[in-house]
Amino acid sequence: MKARYIKYILNFKQPAGTSRGVLTNKETYFLILENEGKTGYGECNLFKGLSADDVSGYEEKLKWLIAHINIDPDEILYELRDYPSIIFGWETAIKSLNAKQSHLLYPSRFTEGKTGIPINGLIWMGNKDFMMRQIKEKLQAGFKVIKLKIGAINFKDELDLLSYIRQQFSPDDIEIRVDANGAFHPDEALEKLKRLSEYDLHSIEQPIKAGQFEKLSELCAMSPLPIALDEELIGHNHLFDKQKFLDDIKPAYIIIKPTLHGGFTGTEGWIKAAEKTGTGWWLTSALESNVGLNALAQYTYQLGVKVPQGLGTGGLFNNNFRSPLYIDDGKLWYDPEKSLDFDTEKVRK
Repeated sequence: MKARYIKYILNFKQPAGTSRGVLTNKETYFLILENEGKTGYGECNLFKGLSADDVSGYEEKLKWLIAHINIDPDEILYELRDYPSIIFGWETAIKSLNAKQSHLLYPSRFTEGKTGIPINGLIWMGNKDFMMRQIKEKLQAGFKVIKLKIGAINFKDELDLLSYIRQQFSPDDIEIRVDANGAFHPDEALEKLKRLSEYDLHSIEQPIKAGQFEKLSELCAMSPLPIALDEELIGHNHLFDKQKFLDDIKPAYIIIKPTLHGGFTGTEGWIKAAEKTGTGWWLTSALESNVGLNALAQYTYQLGVKVPQGLGTGGLFNNNFRSPLYIDDGKLWYDPEKSLDFDTEKVRK
């Protein structure tokens, strides 16, 4: 087996606002494997400023993988244990190489186009009018779950947006999730959670910045609004560490991003720990291209998920790849008549 990688810059169709700043592009890497006339590919989705593997030497670790691609898989996993996005790319590339069709990793009723995956409609940060316009579009598109990025504009304006939804739709009609991306100051977080809970929200993701374990544990115990943890999970790469983390913090939910948490191997560790502690969970993409999102969607479906997932990011980039994935009536679907248009020569240009 031979291996190589290609770096690629994804460009957002419009700036994507979060509490950590505005994104206009992001880099990613594609791992291409070749063996006996077959080709497989996966995406090593480096998320700068967020990934635990956003460190110097990232490409050197990719070069190590290229040079050692034929060694025992357990040795590769051990060597890449602190590079979750490379594990994700390697795992999916191996799966792609061994598949009958390189883009068909987990054949199922989903890939046959017979059933879809319920997903949330994502509302990006911006001014109040911009966010209101997105909300109306998602509601008209049939989404039953709306996820709002909050923490970047005036808190009262954000409450007004939530009030707008609740005036039209009850919690039985529309589920609302909010994601603060760590925007709240610890001293004001509980009061803000109380205000947010007045709008019958499903949950809030990461109300305070990651790493404040004592304060976070207090919030999870006292909050009237269920807390879901996202960024807080980054860097907990070993099963024992994951189990201890959930035992100590006791969040209501965790949000698993395979490209940030060690690929499918790391994801399964988090699911195992969550089910042992009775913690709810769902999967979310992390701004992958359609190469990574295709693998993630197929994997997610075969887990037998019931709650809406966070997989609606395929339309964010203007230089993405044509994909069998599409969104209709609040669900992610797969068109079996189409394939993933991943052309390595086009990527290289």
